[in-house]
Amino acid sequence: MKLYDSKIAPSTRRVRIFLAEKGIALETVEVDLLAGENIKPAFLKVNPRGLVPALVLDDGTCIDEVIAICRYLEETRPGPPLMGTDPLSRALVESRTRHMEIDGFSQVADVFRNSTPGFEKRALAGVAEPVAAIEQLVDRGNAGIRRYFDRLEQYLSASPYIAGDRYSIADIAALCFVDFAGWVKQKLPEQNVHTQRWYKAVSERPSAKA
Repeated sequence: MKLYDSKIAPSTRRVRIFLAEKGIALETVEVDLLAGENIKPAFLKVNPRGLVPALVLDDGTCIDEVIAICRYLEETRPGPPLMGTDPLSRALVESRTRHMEIDGFSQVADVFRNSTPGFEKRALAGVAEPVAAIEQLVDRGNAGIRRYFDRLEQYLSASPYIAGDRYSIADIAALCFVDFAGWVKQKLPEQNVHTQRWYKAVSERPSAKA
């Protein structure tokens, strides 16, 4: 197997952390997103959507999207379980992971891609033709990030991890998105003590450095 990666991308970091937690080592190919390598012909032959991560199997099958990649790895290497252990926990982990993506990542991405110099015509990831940034999305995204932080505090006041008592792919997503929010100068509020406790714990796991 071969993983098409980008060290700077939060989405690919999610897969690297997942791999580290599983103890799986893969051949990786670095894709230079800043140079637009992901929308050039060589990479589009790998993934026509122009997005990383992409996992290419030994038979040439390409799997993109973080959850699909992690699902494949979970099914082929079950331990330690990171996507639930029974129907209820699997459903809860998947639900909370989607919350992290919709309530967290999408808000940060809106702020980043619509306010960062150099992305004025690259407001949508993986799209080759110019897409103009929209200034109004920045304020909306920042408000969404603040709501996301409040939601994290609610979850983590009820359980040690995002989806219950066990570290899971939902925690991986949340960690990556909280760190991504730092790129747009949004930090966890100091008063969110449950989230601060969780953030310290998950950041200290060896996999967080992947």
